[in-house]
Amino acid sequence: MIRSRRQARGWTLADLGARTGYSASQVSRYERGLSSLSDVAVLRRFADVLDIRPKEFGLTATSPPAENRHGHSVTLSLGYPRLPGSRVGRTQREDGDDPVRRRKFLALSAAATAGVSLPGPGSAAAEDMPVGQVLVGRLRDAMLGIGQDNELPGPEQLPAELARVHTDFHTCHYTNLAVRLPRLIRAGHAIGSDVEAEHLDLLGQSYLLATRMLIKLDEQQLGWMAADRARHVAEAAGHPLAVAEAARNLAVLARRAGWEEQALSIALNAAADPSLRTSRSGAAERGLLIQSAAYSAARSGDRAGMRELTDEAAAIAAHLGGHTALRDHGGGFSPATVQLHRISAEFSTGDPSAALNAARALPPQSLPSVERRARYYTDVAAALAQRGRRDECVRALLAAEHQAPQETHSRPAVRSLITGLLLSGRTTPELRALAARAGTLP
Repeated sequence: MIRSRRQARGWTLADLGARTGYSASQVSRYERGLSSLSDVAVLRRFADVLDIRPKEFGLTATSPPAENRHGHSVTLSLGYPRLPGSRVGRTQREDGDDPVRRRKFLALSAAATAGVSLPGPGSAAAEDMPVGQVLVGRLRDAMLGIGQDNELPGPEQLPAELARVHTDFHTCHYTNLAVRLPRLIRAGHAIGSDVEAEHLDLLGQSYLLATRMLIKLDEQQLGWMAADRARHVAEAAGHPLAVAEAARNLAVLARRAGWEEQALSIALNAAADPSLRTSRSGAAERGLLIQSAAYSAARSGDRAGMRELTDEAAAIAAHLGGHTALRDHGGGFSPATVQLHRISAEFSTGDPSAALNAARALPPQSLPSVERRARYYTDVAAALAQRGRRDECVRALLAAEHQAPQETHSRPAVRSLITGLLLSGRTTPELRALAARAGTLP
């Protein structure tokens, strides 16, 4: 419609761009469907310039006023925010890189394109691989429909299996998770299209957890696929909390791709959804989204915005009574988890001292899971390393390993930190032993 109206007026792409405030190339992407036209404000801009009646775009005659939040306009959107997955590359990394792990996984991916699945559970080959690599590979196979699993649970077993999968995640038992989560995804798809809403929601929850795990293991490309599937399933199931959680995961992925502004916009727009204002769970999900927006503000260098948003999330958590809500969404939401997030956010602004001050205000035992407590110790370790306090950093890493060995040995961020310690100064027997257990010795 936009293209036909533009051409009828004899305007070039540049002409329309000048009138709407976009470049000619961006107008071209809108017209060709390469950039999503779901934002109400964008549609109204084109409607006004081209004299298109609002209802032809599915808009009401007047739109609700935009809310300005921390310098960003937040308006209701016609659809769920979509980002062009094909343009996502290894553009910017929050967690460092592990070239050896990357080469091994690329070799496995090449085998997968030829129709070869990863070694099955319990095989000798699987036992020789790092657990994170096995988990990523099996998730990829399940998502792409490569290989098969002859022990899929039946529909009546799926709720119990989902509960076990969440327990494995919270306790960082990734060996178990590498078997159960891909199996749950395969089982969800095997039920077929004529499924009950409950089973559809279970598949969506499986994809949400898969997305979180892929983000943790720094596998952005698969993470985008899992997040988009989680969104589709959540919308089909009519589950607002799952839709919002899928938005939060996409915001994290956008941030990791270096798109801090888009990440902030996705999180704040999702938090503005009226459906999240009708229940305590909705309020907690709003808090998680605002928390995510704070981290994106931190990554863009906006320390004041980060602190303002984090304080807003903390106020929501306090208003909910201090109890942990949505434990299976984003690691839970409570005053303690907001404070944990504050540690990472302060560090991301380049202020390790503020991060350590935030850590001192948080007893790690107040966090709701092993996974969250391990994250506390690794975040503290990163801040200590930045301050040059090597011995304390190693002690924090050992505390994280004590909490969750598989988490500590699998996460690229932690492996990169250990490698950096090995290469940047004197080593100790404790550090070298930790590096050996994590598989990062040169």
